[in-house]
Amino acid sequence: MMLLLIGLSHHTAPVEVRERLAVPEHALAEALAALRQLAGADEALILSTCNRVEVAITAADASAAGAVRDFLATYNLAGAAFEAGSLDAYLYELTGRGAIHHIFRVAASLDSMVLGEPQILGQMKAAYAAARSCGALHGLLDDVLTRAFSVAKRIRTETGIGRSAVSVSYAAVELARQIFGDLKGKTVLIAGAGKMSELAARHLHASGCDRILVTNRTRSRAEEMAALFGGQVIDYEQWKPRLAEMDIVIASSGASDYILRRDELRRALDKRRNRPMFVIDIAVPRNVEPAVNELENVFLYDIDDLGRAVQQNLQARQREAADAEHIVEDEIDRLIARWKAREAAPTLVKLQQQLDELARAEMERVRGKLGVLSPQQEEALAAYTRGLLNKIAHGPLTEIRRAAALPDGERTIALIRRLFRLEE
Repeated sequence: MMLLLIGLSHHTAPVEVRERLAVPEHALAEALAALRQLAGADEALILSTCNRVEVAITAADASAAGAVRDFLATYNLAGAAFEAGSLDAYLYELTGRGAIHHIFRVAASLDSMVLGEPQILGQMKAAYAAARSCGALHGLLDDVLTRAFSVAKRIRTETGIGRSAVSVSYAAVELARQIFGDLKGKTVLIAGAGKMSELAARHLHASGCDRILVTNRTRSRAEEMAALFGGQVIDYEQWKPRLAEMDIVIASSGASDYILRRDELRRALDKRRNRPMFVIDIAVPRNVEPAVNELENVFLYDIDDLGRAVQQNLQARQREAADAEHIVEDEIDRLIARWKAREAAPTLVKLQQQLDELARAEMERVRGKLGVLSPQQEEALAAYTRGLLNKIAHGPLTEIRRAAALPDGERTIALIRRLFRLEE
């Protein structure tokens, strides 16, 4: 039985191709049934996300690859099949160790658009659950996938690949932690209701900021955003007089000029008795006067500052990825060694059984010639027979165990089976 993986991803195909192949979660059972029938697959998994569509199967031989390619080209909910061969330029095909290597890397987010992102592992587990529930996983592929989940956990535990922020919104939260330490109980003001300020506010709320105030020129939009966090709305004309209450200000207004200036923040700081304020300006054009940076105890970061922090974190993740790649290779070696040991086990058992049977047969033959034996003589004869056969068996048994860990060990094991006529 061989392992085969065929698919495409953001590395090989544009979104207009990927979206045509996408299989929603509710349709996975039907798609898996069609795939297994078409490809003659023993096991099957379909992983469909916004960045990749991949099919992994176990089959008797490589001839199933053509059927998988046909499945990808023709099976989609929109009914818009690709012309023959037009999809091939976007597809990659992996077998054996290469397929295992790819599955491990995908689970560990080493192949993701954003290195180290955690979402792909959850998506793989959902695809795995769907395949298991309809009986499409029960052997080798099941073994590979469950191991992939363990590999991903080990990588996130032993490396820092997922620790640093690689989105602008989350980078803002990391910087806030550097300034305040614990964010629990901090008050946040969102001035403007753009998507990026919403994301930053989500992260801050999840990090312990439990008082979030929202202001916007259009009050209905402010109310929508405030409802996401159980926040409060401040009339747009009233937020500056209350600026001293705020520990963190997120400015994301569409205004063409500064909505927050140096003198306004200086007055707020006087009321705060110089307790620090963190100001995040993620608007373009900028919402906060750059001269604010001249004030002591005000920490102003604009979109470029956050972008630089993200870039530094991406570089740190790249360094961690090298360690993660070593873990992947180590885990593949362990998995394959386990499989080979499992394959060698029947030979070990059968050889031991055959030798035990020979020992019993020889004992009976010799006992018949020697006549009545005392208990001590019986024991001595049995010990002699066992010892002799154990010495004979030691070499072949050791060689089988050693061969199980070698790339071409199957040939050695097959030779031992022939020498001892285990196939009979």
